Amino acid sequence: MAITAPNTFTLSSEVKNIILILLGVLSASMGLKGFLLSSHLIDGGVTGISMLLTHLFGIPLSILLVMINLPFIFMGYRYVGHVFAVRSALAIIGLSLSLVFITFPSFTHDTMLTAVFGGVFIGLGIGLAMRGGSVLDGTEIAAVLVSKRYPLLKVSDVILILNIIIFLTAALFLGTDVALYSILTYFSASKMIDFLLHGIEQYTGVTIISAQSEEIRVTITEKLGRGVTIYQGKRGFGKRGHNLEIDIIFTVVTRLEIPALRREVKLIDPDAFVIQQSIDDTDGGMVKRRPLH
Repeated sequence: MAITAPNTFTLSSEVKNIILILLGVLSASMGLKGFLLSSHLIDGGVTGISMLLTHLFGIPLSILLVMINLPFIFMGYRYVGHVFAVRSALAIIGLSLSLVFITFPSFTHDTMLTAVFGGVFIGLGIGLAMRGGSVLDGTEIAAVLVSKRYPLLKVSDVILILNIIIFLTAALFLGTDVALYSILTYFSASKMIDFLLHGIEQYTGVTIISAQSEEIRVTITEKLGRGVTIYQGKRGFGKRGHNLEIDIIFTVVTRLEIPALRREVKLIDPDAFVIQQSIDDTDGGMVKRRPLH
């Protein structure tokens, strides 16, 4: 997910952001105190580094979370914006304070359940905080900046490399079993974040190349109620290629709308060439809005 500074401010949107961040802080706290800490498991990213240092040296996790995230908050202030940095600082401080003052019971002593549900609650907390315009973990900020400096590395590559180092260190000092269960925690958290940010109705861009483009366009706009963009292109296939002009249709739908779209296209032109590609998010146009967007 790309980190961007919000550009519109209204009282209702700010109240919504505050509520999302507070819920995120509570959920992450529950995942940490109610599941992971009692079983000596860790997560990935800055939170994982903090938890690893807590297990090794006994430094309170609440202090480490703030200290280690400080440089990343400063980076966020410099490269993303002061509003994002202030929100993130308050969210991380809130997480640290909740770890100190809020008591959560140890929900289960089963290590597998601890790894899965601890990751779920942490991922839910991080995702809600991101929806509120902040972060609870500075890893994302660092990954974005490193990928800009070294274009060969994608954001996901940087995060993966960092977490490999964290879990290898955990295996060395805490044991292989703890490291493996911690990897499971990280994957649970990652999937929860993806679900919260992108949802089951992930946006998909669909490109349609067909000689019946006008009929397909009318069906998409009038029957399915979605907007389209028309590109003018030329056919090129066969040994010599055919220099024939053709309209190329592009539309954005949710994943749940794809079967209906493909069915309508195939009814009009069984030989239509259809290309699908995932899209993280959209703004404006005639796209079905997802919850929390």
